[in-house]
Amino acid sequence: MMKTIFLLSLMAVAGCSKSSSPTATEPPSRQNTFYVSPTGSDASAGTLQAPLKGINTALAKAAPGDTVIVRAGHYYEKVFFPKPGRLEKMITLKAYPGERPVIDGTGLTVNGKEALVTIRNASYIQLEGFDICNLKSSTPWVNVNGILADAGSSNLIIRRNRIYNIEHNVAKEDGRSGHGIEIIGNTEVPMKNILVEENEIHDCNTGYSENLTINGYVDGFTIRKNIIYNAENIGIDAAGGYAANTVPAYNYARNGLITENTLYNIDMTTGPVGGVHGHGAIAIYVDGARKITVERNRIYDCDRGIGIVSETDAYPTSDCIVRNNIVTNSYRTGIYLGGYLGYTSGGTRNCYVVNNTLAGNNRMRGAFGEIEGELRLTEQCFDNVIRNNLVVAGPDDLFLHKYTNTGSGNAIDNNLYYSTSPSGWIWNTTNGTPYTDFNAWKAASGVDANSVAGSNPLLTQDYRIPANSPAKQAGYVLPADVLGAVDFSGQPRVQNNKVSIGAHQ
Repeated sequence: MMKTIFLLSLMAVAGCSKSSSPTATEPPSRQNTFYVSPTGSDASAGTLQAPLKGINTALAKAAPGDTVIVRAGHYYEKVFFPKPGRLEKMITLKAYPGERPVIDGTGLTVNGKEALVTIRNASYIQLEGFDICNLKSSTPWVNVNGILADAGSSNLIIRRNRIYNIEHNVAKEDGRSGHGIEIIGNTEVPMKNILVEENEIHDCNTGYSENLTINGYVDGFTIRKNIIYNAENIGIDAAGGYAANTVPAYNYARNGLITENTLYNIDMTTGPVGGVHGHGAIAIYVDGARKITVERNRIYDCDRGIGIVSETDAYPTSDCIVRNNIVTNSYRTGIYLGGYLGYTSGGTRNCYVVNNTLAGNNRMRGAFGEIEGELRLTEQCFDNVIRNNLVVAGPDDLFLHKYTNTGSGNAIDNNLYYSTSPSGWIWNTTNGTPYTDFNAWKAASGVDANSVAGSNPLLTQDYRIPANSPAKQAGYVLPADVLGAVDFSGQPRVQNNKVSIGAHQ
């Protein structure tokens, strides 16, 4: 019996010893974070103490759920994500905390369409915290981009980057074109869940193209809290009908939100494309896209403010909402609907332009020598609603200008119009004499029956309305999905079952 007890004791000791030691078959823990530094080596392990040198080297090692962290310094490489992440395991490329690495295109060539950062057929990707700059080309007919995402990439986060000096420096006859950020759905797989937020884009020479573009089969996106300035063409563009996708039913952006962005100094005359077009760029442009909401944006000192317009025949801009925006000091129109005069038949359909504040736009005459108007309607406007807008006209200005007799079913009412100098409206003409009498205007146009003209809204310096403003709680209460939950500054849009006119409640 003593022998048995002794053997059991040995077995217990052996068992304890075995359970406290790792097995020979247990794999070592995998590295999930890779560090990159200009002083690193691509032969290193990629740890904080032994960083890699190239961003692309680190991305090649990263698997779903991994993070590549980049130290401050300049990286002269075109960055490409070679593989996707997956649900709840994104591949993240971001700056080291408190540092600002620079992906620098200085000295790099551009062949065809290229970008400093490309996300192609790679979903679940996050890009955050970089300067992306200095990619320039003087080669005709190339396309120069800061960030390009395409080929069905979904679940993307592009956040807190600064994109500048992306330049195609050729004449307009040589296809001057480029983008700060381009999201292009060019396959039969839709790009979904795209978030572009808190980026800064400035001083890019994009020619005929735009600074931030969403085009083709992109179904579900948010463009939020970006700052875009010093641009020679359009600031933000949600587009359709431009051969981004070979399948017509897929060839337009849809179901998007463009919100809380700030745009200024969007000026076509600063580049060679301006020419006879003059101040033709639009800060926020929905062109041939559908179901886009443009809300709570601040736009000033641009060629034009917001356009829900169509340049292509088969792609009317439709089912969009423009609400709670402030647009001031544009060279031309504040908000623009319709197709291009004598050029396209697409037009604007079933859209809402509600609760915007427009002030002091139309500093310069239009392409036909006309005043474009704080609110502008051109060709083929059908069944749109323009309500609760606060319009303060400047000198030599028009409140609302409808150019042609095309279109029908547009509801224009419950707006407030004010000017300290002679001003008026035009209906169904380009360069005719405006109506300056409000009653004559209502009789001729058949709209604005419940609008207010001539009452000073008492706008403050930041375009709010005081409690004694005639715009206060004087608007028309539209459905909540049209008005939105909050006004420009984030306050409840409807209070005590009443809504104010303009962007502020």
